[in-house]
Amino acid sequence: MAVMASLAPHYETLVARNDGYISSETQQKLQRLRLLVAGCGIGSSFAEMAIRLGMENVILADGDTVSDTNLNRQFFSAADIGQSKVKSLAARLLAINPNARIIEFDQNLDSENTSSLVAKADLVFDTIDFLDLAAIVGLHDECRLQGKPIITAIAVGWGGACIYFPAGGSCSFRRLFGLPETGPIDHIPYTVAFAGVMQRMAAHLDPAVVAVVQKALTVMEDGKPCPASQVAPGAFAVAALAGSVVHRLLAGLPVRPAPELLIADMPTVLTSPGINLLD
Repeated sequence: MAVMASLAPHYETLVARNDGYISSETQQKLQRLRLLVAGCGIGSSFAEMAIRLGMENVILADGDTVSDTNLNRQFFSAADIGQSKVKSLAARLLAINPNARIIEFDQNLDSENTSSLVAKADLVFDTIDFLDLAAIVGLHDECRLQGKPIITAIAVGWGGACIYFPAGGSCSFRRLFGLPETGPIDHIPYTVAFAGVMQRMAAHLDPAVVAVVQKALTVMEDGKPCPASQVAPGAFAVAALAGSVVHRLLAGLPVRPAPELLIADMPTVLTSPGINLLD
């Protein structure tokens, strides 16, 4: 570790090429920000982007291990298969910036540990697997209780989407997903909670995304785990979109909050009229 630290670039050098896009004041805020990444699957893309953007205080929370099916879109390598996602990701982040302070929490979130983790953070990034609905709701409930902003992000095919829940915002995760405002939600199937939101999103998404998600929901109605297919550009789009949201928040620029869905949809961009550079 001492050798690695000796090779670490000075912070000013690490973020020098951000100049012109990130003000010095906002860069200092990024350096000080305490970020909780809850879910280190697709969250691994955002975590790496955060480190490269100049964040140096990151909490990683996930109890899962790396599998070979993760490698098509998550920021792990074949050498990580079978290893803790948190530990593998922490090593990757420290290889980029050895001066970063990474807290490793190698467990899934539950009612016993969520409060203390949220208390350590200024901002929470949520990509917990939707199969664990109780953990997601518990995380959002705790953020509302402690007045912490939270960004929920999902890959949508070739693009990415985010929902920003500001501290004290009028729309909660429970309201958005049609859940009771208080109390346990263990009796509510994941498929029921997500299907209603998916119906409202469908008209704004690539039909291929709708078909993939509907297929996954149908399989899960039979009680079988079936995470929807995902591709690398979608995971990268999540990181790009969420990173831009965090920058705007720290720079004091407006970000549209929940219930609005923020989406970077690559198929729409690629099929819409572009800019003719000869006109």
